[in-house]
Amino acid sequence: MLGKDPPTTSSLNLITSDPSDIAVEPGDITDGLGINRKMSDVVESLDTRELDMGDGEETDNDPTTIGDSRIGFSAVYHTVGFKESEARVYLPTVSITAKILEVERFNTAQDRFNITAQRSVNKSQPAVFKIELRHGEFSWVVKRKEKHFMDLHRELVRYKMFMRVPLPSRSHTTRRRTMKTSEARQMPELPRGGDELAQDEQVYSRRKQLEDYLNKLLRMAMYRKYYHTMEFIDVSQMSFIHDLGPKGLEGMIHKRSGGHRIPGLNCCGHSEVCYRWSKRWLVVKDSFLFYMKPDSGAISFVLLLDKEFSVKMDSKDTETKYGVRIDSLSRCLVLKLNSYRHARWWGQAIEDFVRKHGRAFLRDHRFGSFAQEEQNIPLKFFLILRKRVSVGSVRSLQTGVGELRGNTRFWHGKDYCNFVYKDWIQLEKPFDDFIDRYTTPRMPWHDISSVVHGKAARDMARHFIQRWNFCKIMKPKYHSLSYPYLLPKSHSSASELRYQVPDCVPTRVQVLRSAADWSAGIKYHEESIHNAYLQTIARSKHFIYIENQFFISCSDNKMVYNKIGEALIERILRAHKEGKKFRVYVVTPLLPGFEGDITTGGGNALQAVMHFNYRTMIRGEYSIISQLKKEMDELQWMNYISFCGLRTHAELEGCLVTELIYVHSKMLIADDNTVIIGSANINDRSMLGKRDSEVAVIIEDSETVTAVMDGHEYQAGRYALALRLECFRYTHVFRCLPSSLVRNMSELESYQTNPGLAQSDPGKAQEELRRIRGFLVQFPLDFLSEQNLMPSVGTKEGMVPTEIWT
Repeated sequence: MLGKDPPTTSSLNLITSDPSDIAVEPGDITDGLGINRKMSDVVESLDTRELDMGDGEETDNDPTTIGDSRIGFSAVYHTVGFKESEARVYLPTVSITAKILEVERFNTAQDRFNITAQRSVNKSQPAVFKIELRHGEFSWVVKRKEKHFMDLHRELVRYKMFMRVPLPSRSHTTRRRTMKTSEARQMPELPRGGDELAQDEQVYSRRKQLEDYLNKLLRMAMYRKYYHTMEFIDVSQMSFIHDLGPKGLEGMIHKRSGGHRIPGLNCCGHSEVCYRWSKRWLVVKDSFLFYMKPDSGAISFVLLLDKEFSVKMDSKDTETKYGVRIDSLSRCLVLKLNSYRHARWWGQAIEDFVRKHGRAFLRDHRFGSFAQEEQNIPLKFFLILRKRVSVGSVRSLQTGVGELRGNTRFWHGKDYCNFVYKDWIQLEKPFDDFIDRYTTPRMPWHDISSVVHGKAARDMARHFIQRWNFCKIMKPKYHSLSYPYLLPKSHSSASELRYQVPDCVPTRVQVLRSAADWSAGIKYHEESIHNAYLQTIARSKHFIYIENQFFISCSDNKMVYNKIGEALIERILRAHKEGKKFRVYVVTPLLPGFEGDITTGGGNALQAVMHFNYRTMIRGEYSIISQLKKEMDELQWMNYISFCGLRTHAELEGCLVTELIYVHSKMLIADDNTVIIGSANINDRSMLGKRDSEVAVIIEDSETVTAVMDGHEYQAGRYALALRLECFRYTHVFRCLPSSLVRNMSELESYQTNPGLAQSDPGKAQEELRRIRGFLVQFPLDFLSEQNLMPSVGTKEGMVPTEIWT
C-alpha cells in the first residue's frame, strides 16, 4: 500500500511543430488542458449539436473498489494528477444527481451571511443557487452563480472540440479511446439567461432549467469525469472513499506557508517576505482536513481535529483580504479565497460540518487525553512468560537460511541474549553468537500486551498518524512521495470489522498518550497516561497491582517529578487511617536491563537505575516506605505494599542455573475492574509528556463476574480479573543476586565466595527446587543499601544529566 512508486504528475505534453503554439502569456487565462483562451472565437461558433455524447450513462471500472459501490481505502495512496484521465473519482455503477434547493438573493452584501435576512428582488445582486448533490451514500451542497454555469458550459465545449483533434499524445489518445462514438447525442444546451431574475416565476423557471442541465451533464461519463466538471461540483479522488467518512467541503484555495508548531522555528514577522501562497485542493472530513497538489494529486498536509480547533474569518485574524484562518494544536493554517462572500461561505461551512460530524474530537476528555472513551470495544490481552527455552525446528519457522537448518536450536545468533550479562555487539552479523550459550542462560522475558478493535483502534492509529505526519514535516529525507502523508479512517465505519481476534471481551476503552511539541507537533504537551495512573490509584478501593520495567518516582519534587509514588503513599495512608484493608503489589525487574557484572557491583548505568529504583522504594526520607514509616509502626507498612520480582531456574548442560525473568510489561490493575496497559514506564521520561512519546489504553470492564474480595463476594470485571489471575525460594539453592544479604561491596565479595547448593549438593538442590511454585520472589530491598550507586564523576555515565536515568 505504501510502495515507493515514482511521483505521478498531471502535465499534458502536447506535441506540436512549434512549441510556441502552446505557450501561454502571463495575461492569458488557460483552461485545464493548457489551451490558450484566444481560441474562444472558434469555440463560441461551434455548434454543440455536433458533439458526440456517448451511449447513455456510463460507469467507471475501478480496480481499487470494494464490491460494486465502494472505493477501497488503498485508493488514498494511488492518486494521480487532477487532470489525468486515470483519476478515479466516482463510485462504479452509481449515478449522481443534483437538486437546486433554493435561490439566494439579498439586499446587501452583509445580508448574504445573515440567515434571518429577508430575501428581496435586487438586480444588483446576482442569484446564488444552492445545489444539493447525491452520489450513493454521500450527499453534499455547493453554491454556484449563473456565471459559473456559463463558464462550465464554455469549458465543456472547448474540451469536446479539443478531443476531436487527433494529437499524437499518449494521454490524449487514451481519452479519445474512452469516448463512445457509436451513437451521436446532443450535448445538453445551457438555456440563455442572466443574473437578473426579476420575478418569482423567472427564478423558478431558471432554477428548473439549470437543474435539468446539470443532471443531464452528470449522466454523461465523458463530461462527468472532466476536470472542470469535478471542480464545479466540488469532488476529487478523495470524495467517495467509504472509510474516510461523509463528504465535506472541497475546493481550490490558496494556502499560506508556515504556521506549524515546530519548536524553535518561528517566523520573524508577518510580512509577505516571510511566507508564500500556493494553490491547493482542500478537503474537509469528519475528523481532519487536508490539502492536495492538483498537478500530482499528492497529499501535502493533514490537519487533525482537536480541542483547540477554531475557524476565524476576520481580516485582523487572517491578516489577508478574503481569508480564513484555521487553528489547532498543531498548526495555524491561513487560506485565501476569491471574494468576501466566498471566504465567509467557506469558513462557515467548515465550522458547521466539523461541529456536526467531528464534535467528539473538539471536546475536553477525561485525563486530558486527545481521545474520548469508547464503549463496547472488543478487547483481549496477551501474556508472554516463558520459564525455559523450548527447542524448536528452524524448518518450522520457514527461514530459508541454509546454514541454519537443523533441529538443535530455536534462538539463533543475537536472538540468544542476556543483556545484563552482555549487550548486543556486531549487529551486522545477526546469526553469530555473542555469548556462550552453554554457560550463560538466555534471559527469559515477561510482557503484557492487548488488542483493541473499533473506534479505540482508530484512536490509536490517529496518534501514530499524527506522529508520522509530523516526522515527515520535520525530516527532509521523508519529504519524498515514497513516504506519503497518512489519513485516519473515520469513526463512522469503525464498527465494520473485517476481522476480530477470537475470545474478546466487551469493555470501555480510552486511548492515552504522552506527547509534546517535539514528538507530535502539538502546542501543549499531553500527559494523560500520568493523569490516568494518579486518578486510578486515588479511586481504587481494594488493591493496586503494578508491573513495570522501571519504578522511579518520589515525593520531593527535586530530581523526580511524576506523582505516582506520592499517589500510592496517600492512598495507603488513607486506608491506614480508615482502618481498611488495602494492598499494593509492585512487580519490577530484579535488575535493570543494562549491561553490567552484578558480581562486582554492576556497571555504572545499571547502578544508576538501581539507585533511583531503590530511592523510590525504600532509601531516603522521601521514599515510599520511609514516608509510610512516619505514619505507622516500623513493620506495619508490609501489610499494605509489597515489592517483588520474577525468577526461574532450569538445567543447562546438566548444571542447575537460575536467571531473573525480565519484567518488560507496563501495566496497572485496580480492584479487578480497571486496567492500564501501554508502553509507558513509571519514570519521568514516560509520564511527564514532555519527554519520551508513549501510548497506552485504560480499560474498564463492561461485564462482571462473581469473585471474592477481602473475604466477601465481589463483582469483578471479567477482563481485569482474568488478566490478574494469569499474572499470579531461590537464595538457598543458587546464592543468586541481587540479595538483601548483601548490603555493601565487602559483603558482596564474601557472599560470592560461598557456593550454593547447586554446586555443593546438587541432589539436595533439586529437592529444594521441587518445592517451588511459580516465579514470584521478594524484591531484595537491602541489596547494596550501604553503597552509593550513583555513577562516579569521572565516568561518562556520571557526566550526563540526571534526567537520563529518571
